Amino acid sequence: MLEFQLTGTGNAGGVPLWGCDCPACSVARRDPSKRRQSASAVIRTNEGVTLLDAGITDLAEHFRFEEVVRVLLTHFHMDHVQGLFPLRWAESERKIPVYRPDDPEGADDLYKHPGVFQFLPSCEHFRELDFGAFAVTPLPLIHSRATQGFLIRQGHWRLAYLTDTVGLPEQTLEYLQANPLDELVLDCSEPPCDTPPRNHNDLNSALSTWRETGARRLWLTHISHRLDTWLQQGAALPEGVFVARDGLSLSPDHGA
Repeated sequence: MLEFQLTGTGNAGGVPLWGCDCPACSVARRDPSKRRQSASAVIRTNEGVTLLDAGITDLAEHFRFEEVVRVLLTHFHMDHVQGLFPLRWAESERKIPVYRPDDPEGADDLYKHPGVFQFLPSCEHFRELDFGAFAVTPLPLIHSRATQGFLIRQGHWRLAYLTDTVGLPEQTLEYLQANPLDELVLDCSEPPCDTPPRNHNDLNSALSTWRETGARRLWLTHISHRLDTWLQQGAALPEGVFVARDGLSLSPDHGA
C-alpha cells in the first residue's frame, strides 16, 4: 500500500492571503475546500508516514509521533520547515531521520537544537534511497537556496514532486526523461506571465517543463491567489493538466 497525499498546495502566503479580497481569496474564505496551506505532502505506507516538507504548523493535530518514520525536506525556507519547530520537543529516545539538501545554514536553530529529529548528511542527488515500501531519488532544482525535489517510485509507478523551482536543471530533466513519469507534481505559482518569476514557474514555464519530461499527467502546486483568480475567470488547461488541491491523494493503484 502506498498513498501520496498533498497536505498543502499553496505558496508561502497561502490562499486566502491575509488582507486580500480578490476573487480567489473571497471564495476561499467562504469555502474551506478552496483554501491552500503551505506546499507539502505525506507518503503513507504500512510502515507509517513520511513527511515531505513540514510547512503546516499543526502537524501534531494530524499525525501521532509513533507513526512518523522520516522527513524529506526540499529546502529550508520557513514555509517548508516551520512545522518541525514545535514537534522537535517530543520527549522520546527515538530519533526521526530528516533527509535534507546541502544547506549548511538550515533554518534558525534547527541544527543546534534538533530534539527528536536527526538531520542526516545532505542527500546525494540522483542516488536512489530504498525505504522498502517505496524508493526516493533526490533531484536538484533551481531556486534561491539549495533545493531538491524527489522522484518517488514503487515498482514501475513513478511520481516526481518538484516544488519551489523555476524550470529544471539539465541533469534533472535528462534523468526524468530516462525514467518516465506517471505523475508530475510541479511548482506553478503564477498565471501566464510575459516575464516568468525568478524562483517559481508561471503556467507557461510549468507546461513547457511538463512537455519536456513527457510525464503522463501534470498536477500544479505551490499556487498563489493570483493563479487561482486567473483560473476562476474561465481559463482552460490542456488535457492531462490538473490543478491540485489540499488533501488530493494519488496512488499506484487508483491514480487521483
